[in-house]
Amino acid sequence: MSGMNAENGAERAANNKNVSLPMSRVKLIMKSSPDVSCINQDALFLTTKATELFVQHLALSSYNNGSGKQKNTLSYSDLAGTAEDTETFQFLTDILPKKILARDYLKSLEEMEEDDDN
Repeated sequence: MSGMNAENGAERAANNKNVSLPMSRVKLIMKSSPDVSCINQDALFLTTKATELFVQHLALSSYNNGSGKQKNTLSYSDLAGTAEDTETFQFLTDILPKKILARDYLKSLEEMEEDDDN
């Protein structure tokens, strides 16, 4: 019995080395769903790894499509632009909206109200 536990512990330690995101945080986020009662360690590892790969893909796409190549940086506007311009990431447009100035937003609200009145 103790041999199996040692193998599982060694396997978990090896899995933790293969991911950059903290698995405890991913588990906390997963447990915040009312539909989740318990989380299998394999499911936790796979979810953590998939999340890590998704974030890497988003960052790389944003870097390549944005202004990051010239400045060697990645900015919020690069992420927002990728979310808006790339079909794969369009589900993120609510989470990563393009930034606009308050006066521009107020002006667009006034225009929308005028259109509604007409």
